[in-house]
Amino acid sequence: MFILIVPTELYSYTEEPEFALNRDYFEEDFKTHAKGRRWTELSVEEQRAYVMRLLDALEVTDRDKRLKVARAILYLAQGVFDECDTEVDVLHWSRHNVFLLYDMGIFTALLELLSMEIDNSQACSSAVRKPAISLADSTELRVLLSIMYLMVETIRVQTEDDRPEWKIAHESFKNELGSPLYNGEPFALLLFTMVTKFCSMNAPHFPMKKVLLLLWKTILFTLGGFEELQEMKVRGRERLNLPPLPEDSIKVVRAMRAASPPASAMELIEQQQQQKRGRRSRRPLVKQDSLDTYNERDPFKNDDAPPTDRINFPKGLPWAPKVREKDIEHFLETSRNKFIGFTLGNDTETLVGLPRPIHESVKTLKQHKYVSIAEVQIKREEELQHCPMTMGEEEIEETPVEILYLGMLPNLSQYVIALLKLLLAAAPTSKAKTDSINILADVLPEEMPITVLQSMKLGIDVNRHKEIIVKAISALLLLLLKHFKLNHIYQFEIVSQHLVFANCIPLILKFFNQNIMSYISAKNSICVLDFPHCAVHEMPELTAESLEAGDSNQFCWRNLFSCINLLRILNKLTKWKHSRTMMLVVFKSAPILKRALKVKQAMMQLYVLKLLKIQTKYLGRQWRKSNMKTMSAIYQKVRHRLNDDWAYGNDIDARPWDFQAEECALRESIEKFNSRRYDKNKNWDFTPVDNCLQSVLGQRVELPEDFHYSYEMWLEREVFSQPIQWEGLLQNP
Repeated sequence: MFILIVPTELYSYTEEPEFALNRDYFEEDFKTHAKGRRWTELSVEEQRAYVMRLLDALEVTDRDKRLKVARAILYLAQGVFDECDTEVDVLHWSRHNVFLLYDMGIFTALLELLSMEIDNSQACSSAVRKPAISLADSTELRVLLSIMYLMVETIRVQTEDDRPEWKIAHESFKNELGSPLYNGEPFALLLFTMVTKFCSMNAPHFPMKKVLLLLWKTILFTLGGFEELQEMKVRGRERLNLPPLPEDSIKVVRAMRAASPPASAMELIEQQQQQKRGRRSRRPLVKQDSLDTYNERDPFKNDDAPPTDRINFPKGLPWAPKVREKDIEHFLETSRNKFIGFTLGNDTETLVGLPRPIHESVKTLKQHKYVSIAEVQIKREEELQHCPMTMGEEEIEETPVEILYLGMLPNLSQYVIALLKLLLAAAPTSKAKTDSINILADVLPEEMPITVLQSMKLGIDVNRHKEIIVKAISALLLLLLKHFKLNHIYQFEIVSQHLVFANCIPLILKFFNQNIMSYISAKNSICVLDFPHCAVHEMPELTAESLEAGDSNQFCWRNLFSCINLLRILNKLTKWKHSRTMMLVVFKSAPILKRALKVKQAMMQLYVLKLLKIQTKYLGRQWRKSNMKTMSAIYQKVRHRLNDDWAYGNDIDARPWDFQAEECALRESIEKFNSRRYDKNKNWDFTPVDNCLQSVLGQRVELPEDFHYSYEMWLEREVFSQPIQWEGLLQNP
């Protein structure tokens, strides 16, 4: 089986003329090397010899010559499309050429050129001074990033018919990207630096869409996707001797079916009018069959239809219920206070004096008890903090996630704020402001459109450009959160807190406060201009009607993917955080989320329902009464916590909302973790000290050169003018 890796989103439609430019520069140079022959006709050794020649030419000092060579390399990575008849041929040769380029060391050479372009202060200063930035300002960067993206994405995806040497190249490239080989830091950090430099307005010409796509794919390659995460989670639980996961969440979500969205106000009025008109012809009561126990009957369905037309839903709930140790302790504490009059702390074994039904309840709760990896990590961290000498040094495994976190830690808040700034600028609900960052530098042409058709084409291109940026950022943030959470809970918590403090929660709610159905069914793509279709086939004449019609897809899967990612990020930020849940209530997220249920896609509905479930108890009885269909959907689709009072809200008065106190307590735990694990001067309280007066006074102390000029003033200020409280030395501290 051959998986097609189609890099359609990498290129803007305004970049289309550059495909021919790449081909021309390649053919101009190739003619001198292989006279009268084509690239596809050369042997592998001849191809390697030509790539080596290109590699040497990359090192010339002339900037224009370097760009021509880079374009020739890009043409090879794109699959020498002028020598191919079909799109499959283009992708086949692209894969072959990319592995050849990697084997010849092209990626390392490109990395050096990329670093030079990033540090090119002349290009940065001229871009800052320009009133309007266009494609022409980022030509070199776009060519380099395009080649690197094609290499990362092509080598990342493995196929069944890959050669053995390609499989070895896959592993070595993965290790290379995840290791601190590039100036002592992983490749992803260089791209993060580009993002922050762009957002600080110091390099407005950086092609941000390409940077973000490459950054996302690099993280995806080095750390792994969702399926690899699931496997790592299973291995992690085995290593900690925890029971296996009750189910594979990916498989459960895939098997889910979408529910009918809750009716809007207009639909409810229409239904009431239909009921009034149909009251005269009443029918006798019919007993509800077992199929409809958990699923409402479709009112528009003909009851006389044959049984084969009915949808058979599986009985029961999709998720096994879970109970935390904390929940069992809370249940027993309440029961003991009620029946005995005193509590036993965290003891969950002693049931003396409690009635039989409580024994049965505790037994059921323990059967569904779930201990997460995060709980084990928190407990272990507490032990290391309390007993540093007894527990000894913690062995930290040098995984790609750990290396990335260590590199990101000093500037983590800058990276998070930069990504959220870009997300805000690309959101469809954002209004253009003069002080906002310009994310369209790598999509606007040098000459603005003059005809209606050109304007329509550019409008589609700009909207598509923004959608791709949202997709890349949402996927990147979700991947980082999931990987950091699995690696260590406090690494996840610090990223989460930076996101919350940078207003990520209201930003995502603002994103969903739009006509979400029109966003998901938007048709901002022109199929005939997508690569490699436009490079292989003859270009048909574009008309305003064909651009308006768009493609034949019912949904824009790119936008659906972005929406699901953003909902999952919101879930991760608010889960088990009372103060952040209250932020959802304060920002009136319930009607916004309820509108998102109109999208009939099971995975998206699941994460919307999860967000509604955690705040249901705070929305009041009237809201619950008027949203019973939503309540039923939550019951059917979202995992149950056996003693979670989500549907009634009986304990809300006992939980005061103190956002600052909760976040400060969490911050303190995070800082202790970072200090213990990453501070170079850690455990200074326990390091041996020199108590000998002579050896201490005999140590050489490095003093600044100008110290002797101000020595007498310093002595007067710090020694003679300070009263010494001798009695304080005799008192106990």
